[in-house]
Amino acid sequence: MSLYVGREASKVWKRFCAEITTEVNLLAENWKYLLAGLICQYIHGLAARGIHYFHRPGPTLQDAGFFLLPELGQDKAYVSETVFTFIFLSFVLWTFHPFLFKTKKIYTVLVWCRVLAFLVASQFLRIITFYSTQLPGPNYHCREGSKLARLPPPDNVLEVLLINFPRGVLYGCGDLIFSSHMIFSLVFVRTYQKYGTNRFIKQCSWILVVIQSFLIVASRKHYTVDVVVAWYTVNLVVFFLDHKFPELPDRSGAAFLLPVSKDSWTKEENHKLLNGNSGDPTDRRLRTPVNGKIMEDVNKVDAVLMNGV
Repeated sequence: MSLYVGREASKVWKRFCAEITTEVNLLAENWKYLLAGLICQYIHGLAARGIHYFHRPGPTLQDAGFFLLPELGQDKAYVSETVFTFIFLSFVLWTFHPFLFKTKKIYTVLVWCRVLAFLVASQFLRIITFYSTQLPGPNYHCREGSKLARLPPPDNVLEVLLINFPRGVLYGCGDLIFSSHMIFSLVFVRTYQKYGTNRFIKQCSWILVVIQSFLIVASRKHYTVDVVVAWYTVNLVVFFLDHKFPELPDRSGAAFLLPVSKDSWTKEENHKLLNGNSGDPTDRRLRTPVNGKIMEDVNKVDAVLMNGV
């Protein structure tokens, strides 16, 4: 038993080291995109913090979801956050599964480049929207009488730039249309829908997002319009960008498509591999797939027939 465990642990460690090498090379080529995406996450948080200074509490607006869904109350506000945290952490862990599992379809760096692009585009539209019109927040800490509903003018620029994380994020007001929780959840679920391999998990993921939509409204963290707008806006953004971006390489068929080191393969050779061509530039033979097999060109077939005669 100990021998088996040791052998399997050795395989996992070798797989992990090989994956580290591959991902580091990808990171060296794509770090600018990741850094830009992370900076935009900070800008989004800064914008959400800034709108809080303009927030003015008022009577809660009439909302169809508030009439249809019972109010959970302040003591159960954690329920929706728990569901969101589960979706968030599950997706993050899934993106790093190639480091441990033998069966893999994605490259972690490339997936996160794509995910951050989806998030940034959606958040840019969100910032424009909630700065265009400031609505009175429906959340408990944003209502009239709450000390957190209004923010006093900042004493200095540093107070704004630090965004009072994480309290400023959890108790923000004014950044309503459209829901940031729904942006993350929909981007994550749509990404797994495309690159994930477990059909059951895909179905459960969509069910969780629907449940979260109802919980957000029931917790009075957002108006129903915030959730509805997020559903069609994020899906349209992901659909549009996904068709504009080049398709990610699929690792499920072959794990050698990307180089282990920069010196082992040139970019031109790697491009040929990704497009199904041979790495040898002299190999220009026409190959036609028949019943899942690769046949050589017509001249070779004719030569065989001639020898047979």
